[in-house]
Amino acid sequence: MSTPVVVIVGRPNVGKSTLFNRLVGKRGAIVDDKSGVTRDRNYGEVEWNGKDFQLIDTGGYVPGSDDLFETAIREQVEIAINEADAILFIVDVRTGINPVDIEIASMLRTSGRKFFLLINKVDSENYESEASEFYRLGTERIYPVSALAGRKIGDLLDELTEEFKAADDYEEEDSRLKIAIVGRPNVGKSSLTNSLLGYDRSIVTDIPGTTRDSINSILKYYGQEIVLIDTAGLRKKKRIEESIEFFSMVRTLKAIGECDVTVVMLDAERGLEKQDQKIIDEAVRRRKGIILAVNKWDLIEKENNTAKNFEDTIMDAAGALDYLPVIFISALTKQRIFKLIDQCIAINEERRKKIPTNVLNDNLLKEIERVPPPSTGTGKEVKIKYITQAGSHYPVFLFFSNYPKEIPEHYRRFLEKLIRRKFGFTGVPFTLSFKKK
Repeated sequence: MSTPVVVIVGRPNVGKSTLFNRLVGKRGAIVDDKSGVTRDRNYGEVEWNGKDFQLIDTGGYVPGSDDLFETAIREQVEIAINEADAILFIVDVRTGINPVDIEIASMLRTSGRKFFLLINKVDSENYESEASEFYRLGTERIYPVSALAGRKIGDLLDELTEEFKAADDYEEEDSRLKIAIVGRPNVGKSSLTNSLLGYDRSIVTDIPGTTRDSINSILKYYGQEIVLIDTAGLRKKKRIEESIEFFSMVRTLKAIGECDVTVVMLDAERGLEKQDQKIIDEAVRRRKGIILAVNKWDLIEKENNTAKNFEDTIMDAAGALDYLPVIFISALTKQRIFKLIDQCIAINEERRKKIPTNVLNDNLLKEIERVPPPSTGTGKEVKIKYITQAGSHYPVFLFFSNYPKEIPEHYRRFLEKLIRRKFGFTGVPFTLSFKKK
């Protein structure tokens, strides 16, 4: 299922990060009175009345001149218009209408896309009358709110999510395998798509963000139709590097939400970087199948950098994600690109695998008896009595125990590794849930 994407836009210091923190429910962004302190793109998932959506804070930090700063804001608004399902446009009631506000409002109005004009810092009724000034921006409805105090945020969320589907309302309309090709800009996503399809569906250059089209493609593979979701697709070259990264993140979040298996492309010359880890973490959180594809392997001097050493380095960096398979490819020379598709098919089958309850209990309970959970703080014995598999979209294993809340994190990791050792699930994140017996 595809989770709606909502983007927060606005000039610096109007309260975008404060609103983000309020909606996501944690202090994920740096908040300061100095404009431009949000240096990382922040994103999180929001749940409201049974409806989920991805929230992205555009931040706005761009070093350089004022002109460069305004260019970055403009580019990010353009991207939000093209990519977001809804846009939250924030202005500041204390400072009044700013020329940048007027420009953003004009872009949003002429786009025809759905947006909400939030008049922030209306902490009390005393500021309500001042908020009416913002009708001059040409919108029929304004939303006077206080991101800091949470004033009228619930009313906003009611209207924002009115047309969103509840999590239980999504239906599997398309049973074809959907593969998302994700990764940092210029890692070779479009080149891989082109090589798989056999023709240049995308424009490929050395400049990140130059792909003009980004529609899902159909790969016919041994009689099977596979949907390729290419996360490139910036319609025109942007001036600001952060705008390219912002676009890449928006596309990546949407693609991971839509896919069954995520191909995380890494650059063989750069290895696993921080941004790669963020992408992997998001795919794990969404419980998608995952494979790490190391691209540009043809450029590596094999005598000094064997695949085994490289894979060990990646696994060391990935930590607990040692169940993710690694494949070394070259999108340019087509080296192992169809083996990559074979592995995606295998991972998807693993993701849909169901282990019978009797098989689970026969295999796992003996091992659990041999290495039982540690006792509670009061010395009571913790027992796991029964195990079953649930979950329709990805594997969920239910463990029934007399003290489910007393099972520590390290023992949960032991149980996960035990399941993988007995039953596989290579490349498949799954959930362990502990219930009272």
